[in-house]
Amino acid sequence: MELINRLKPVVFTILVLVAAGAAAQETDENDAPAPPVDQVVPVADDATIADENAISNDDYAVPELTDEELLMVEFEKYKELMNDGVLDEADSVAKRVVELAIRTLGPRSDDTAKALTNLAIVQHRSGQYDAAQQNFQSAIDIIETNEDRLNEQLVNPLKGLGAAQLEGGRPDLASDTFERAVHVTHVNEGPHNLEQISILESLAEAHLRLGAADVAKQLQDAIYALSVRNNGGSLVDLLPVLMRRAAWQHRAGFINDERATYRRVIRIIEDNFGKDDLQLVLPLTRLGQSFFFVDTSGSQSYQQSAITTGEIYFKRAVRIAENHPDSNWETLAATTLSLGDYYMYEGNEQRAHKVYEEVWVLLSEEEQRLDFRRENLEELVTLRSQPIRQYVGELSGDSATLANSELLQGRITITYVISGRGRATNIKIVEAEPADFADMLHEVRREMRRRIYRPQFDESGPVESPEQVFTHRFYYRQEDLDAVRSEAVTTEQSDKG
Repeated sequence: MELINRLKPVVFTILVLVAAGAAAQETDENDAPAPPVDQVVPVADDATIADENAISNDDYAVPELTDEELLMVEFEKYKELMNDGVLDEADSVAKRVVELAIRTLGPRSDDTAKALTNLAIVQHRSGQYDAAQQNFQSAIDIIETNEDRLNEQLVNPLKGLGAAQLEGGRPDLASDTFERAVHVTHVNEGPHNLEQISILESLAEAHLRLGAADVAKQLQDAIYALSVRNNGGSLVDLLPVLMRRAAWQHRAGFINDERATYRRVIRIIEDNFGKDDLQLVLPLTRLGQSFFFVDTSGSQSYQQSAITTGEIYFKRAVRIAENHPDSNWETLAATTLSLGDYYMYEGNEQRAHKVYEEVWVLLSEEEQRLDFRRENLEELVTLRSQPIRQYVGELSGDSATLANSELLQGRITITYVISGRGRATNIKIVEAEPADFADMLHEVRREMRRRIYRPQFDESGPVESPEQVFTHRFYYRQEDLDAVRSEAVTTEQSDKG
């Protein structure tokens, strides 16, 4: 008996969509090869049953899979494991796919390049940044040999390589890689194509990590201009773009610009949907939260508002969440928690605790709300934090010079507890490797003292948290370490003299 639904030839069509963090995108359902079917046993009629001993066992034998069919099976396993987030097994399967691709299709085939890209994706997602970079680069080399240096197939592995470089502590290398990916999209899709937006976002992040906030801002402005150009003139359709823009402005420390963007979002919603529309809740809450921070960009593009508190925005958001007919308990709980967070930020713990306790009651009314309560009240929630410097010394500047510098990774681990007031106490340095960078140690301590938390709650109210552990990883060059040690020796000798 022939095997029903013979397996189709293997097809590698997975696209790689990688930004600050890499993730695999599924192939289109219509393009993906069909999974191997189970053996189909025929339904027997009476005559078949009566004569079943005459049927040969060979009629039911399943033919052995060819290498191409086995390659397809393993590829399907890889996709399923990636979708389920089972990275360890996905890594092993991706390696088998590469081996099969090399054996079946050759070490320099385009499909082997795609198999290497898939392996690099899972390695990136599991934090194996060096291995991911090697496999992304191998895929790029194959495509360049088979096609050319401007082929559109290069875009995805270039995006992946840049993301792995960025997370591996080399934003200087990542910026060059992302710039090349942008150039390839320009050649193939034109200078105003939308595909480049995700690459420009990653490029802006690379420059932000290099300390070049002005360059990052120019890139974000370019992203916004592209979005507007392809928008068609609808302000309502621009709302998601503006919300992403405001989130980046917050991330980069352009707080005044962030506030201006959220105010524009609010005006668009008010003009098109009314002043009590439920869509206002999120931008009002985000605008209020922006007052937890000080603009660190040095930008003077927008003046400080006369309103120096976010309370007015939180209260309006709560009022809308309470009264809008399409609101629900989850929206009301999240918005009310934000008002409590404001009072915590202001140092009015008594008022904050009262608001939190009201939310606790709301979330205790039904079983389906308890998970939300556990995540938002029974666990610590960070309300305000600023990024800690990732590099010793100044790393921005000539990327060619940086490319020749080997970056080493250090770490500082501390323990602390969070009081009912939402502040870190009993801060202790338990590990510093190397311990020579006193400025970095001081910066970690200072940031932890400045952070504000929503404290943990139980039935009795706010409670002190168990001991927490925080590790800050940073990068340095050997010459940085040598310099600080030399300075310490000189200081010590001077003190003795």
